[in-house]
Amino acid sequence: MTSGSLINTVGAIGNVISFVLFFSPAPTFYKIIKKKDVEEFKPDPYLVTLLNCAIWVFYGMPYVQPHGIYFVIVDGAGFVFQFVYLTIFYVYANNKGRKKFLLYLLIEVIFFAVIVVITMLALHDTTKRSSVVGILGILCAIFNALMYVSPLTIMTKVRKTKTVKYMPFCLSLAIFLDGLVWTINALITPFALTHAFGIYVMISTSIGAISGLVQLILYAYYWCMGEYNVDDDVEHVLNPALVSV
Repeated sequence: MTSGSLINTVGAIGNVISFVLFFSPAPTFYKIIKKKDVEEFKPDPYLVTLLNCAIWVFYGMPYVQPHGIYFVIVDGAGFVFQFVYLTIFYVYANNKGRKKFLLYLLIEVIFFAVIVVITMLALHDTTKRSSVVGILGILCAIFNALMYVSPLTIMTKVRKTKTVKYMPFCLSLAIFLDGLVWTINALITPFALTHAFGIYVMISTSIGAISGLVQLILYAYYWCMGEYNVDDDVEHVLNPALVSV
């Protein structure tokens, strides 16, 4: 297999895993619709992921990154998924939950608007274009890492309850594979090793792989040593790659 074919193959695998991660909370939100109650779930992780996808979509626009159509397609799909999840959350949240949700959403919208306005104004200055795009790329990598790291917030609850019912194995495996595949893709892509943006993305995906590995180790430990590994409410758990418990 040629180098180009290998890169395309790994990238295709990464795309599939990314879509799986975006879709994985769907069964839980279907459960929320049936119960008409969000229970104790929080919208914060989905808001972070929504903003992450929005920034990546903006970064991939032709007037920002001429060859960034991939980001628009993949993260555009992720944005739609998160928007649907958050809409469902708003519909079934109580009044207090809705107020907090709207406040966080407003802050997020303002933050994103500021990024867009500053970037668009700066892009008119050709001497600053490279620096502005570079800074936006760093921001993308930072939010990417935040999305990957979010499952680590469940570790305290897992240790306290000594159960893996809050950490579905398949989803923990998916976040590990997603980070691993994209890290490999970065390592075999010449651009990633010679440009700052590629290095930043590789760092963020490496964090994702490590985060997923930690989850799997934790899962294995408490599956063998835990006291309460059977739980009827396991289907209520949100995607560990996107939820904070």
